[in-house]
Amino acid sequence: MADTLTSRRSFLALAGLTALSASLTAACGADGSGPPAADGKVSFAWWNIATTEPGKSLFPEISAAFTSAHPNVAIHTTSLENEAFKSKLTATTSSGRLPDVFQTWGGGVLRQQVDAGLVEDLTDLVDWSSELTPVSLQAYQFEGRTYGVPYDIGMVGFWYNKKLFAKAGITAPPATWAELLDGVGKLKAAGITPIALAGKEKWPGHYYWAYLAMRVAGLPALQQAAEDKDFTGDGFVQAGVRLKELVDLQPFQPAFLGAGYATPGGQAATMGNGKAAMELMGQWGPSVQKDAGADLGADLGFFPFPTVDGGVGRATEVFGGGGGFALRKGAPKEALDFLRFFVLENQSKLLASNGYLPVVRGAESGLTDANKKVVADSLVEATGFQLFLDQAYPPAVGQEVNDSVADLIAGKKTPEQVTASITEAAKSA
Repeated sequence: MADTLTSRRSFLALAGLTALSASLTAACGADGSGPPAADGKVSFAWWNIATTEPGKSLFPEISAAFTSAHPNVAIHTTSLENEAFKSKLTATTSSGRLPDVFQTWGGGVLRQQVDAGLVEDLTDLVDWSSELTPVSLQAYQFEGRTYGVPYDIGMVGFWYNKKLFAKAGITAPPATWAELLDGVGKLKAAGITPIALAGKEKWPGHYYWAYLAMRVAGLPALQQAAEDKDFTGDGFVQAGVRLKELVDLQPFQPAFLGAGYATPGGQAATMGNGKAAMELMGQWGPSVQKDAGADLGADLGFFPFPTVDGGVGRATEVFGGGGGFALRKGAPKEALDFLRFFVLENQSKLLASNGYLPVVRGAESGLTDANKKVVADSLVEATGFQLFLDQAYPPAVGQEVNDSVADLIAGKKTPEQVTASITEAAKSA
């Protein structure tokens, strides 16, 4: 891995901007790049996941505005649903070539693409990176180098029903894990389901274990465990012990193990319809609650994941993810110009669409939606950031986190067995 990174940096140091100015004569639609230049135009391919609103309408609008201002450029866009995109990109990566501009969430998958020598190092090319919030860049940076540019950022926290909290006599959101468990008891005593969870889909459950590991062991421990391929440390075991404390209180809605996230009767609908007091979810939570169930309006509130007594993690260390774009090595320089245009010059349009959170410094002041503003303000104050574990780690490790934590929640694995299974997957990855 070190040799790969060294050779890549040596190449870039020698080539400077040459890689981004490379001829497109080798490009062809079959390998993910745009078709050969025609009529003197520079052509590049752009793959994204904008198949739903607001991106479905907004992304083509931004692309059209760029080509209108740069008539020598042709952008060939491919928009795919999330899972279809991942499958196609995996196949394309295996062939040794990526689209010129492609959607990325950073983390483990991007790192694998970087280590394969397929991704452009943007560190010395994006001279406008100082205009972006540091937390939004972290998922795309490895060993001090930058390989992607974010256009959206978010975090996971507890969305809660203020009306149900008041009914249970909870006067303030819990700030510690002990207070959260106490609140669960009060809600149950009041006949209220404390937490909605999509047990069938697994990924929502991994949020609990990941956050608890952050709060107990601290962010450096998660990063070190990935390097050492060893998650058997006491901090990770204790994360499972704490989660089991919660599970043993039976806080989730009936039949939660078979519940989906956005499906009828699933986690979001249960929360949106006022049938549960809390859900641990990302910044998109309110909109999915509204789509799947109902809009809680002013009754909806947000609070960060609590700290754990005796743990080293802080409440200002956040867990989440966002969306970004990376360039294949050798993409035309116009592709980099497009990234700058998309992120900096269209930040206000992205925010106005009510579908994204700001990555540009100071842009959070332009938010009008109260729910998005509270998340954005938390991100501005963040002192650390951890990408979703099923994205931060290699795919097989992330999947094992999801599977093992789901088994813990279902009572099929102990905290120790969870860490052993994740470690085994990490050593095999």
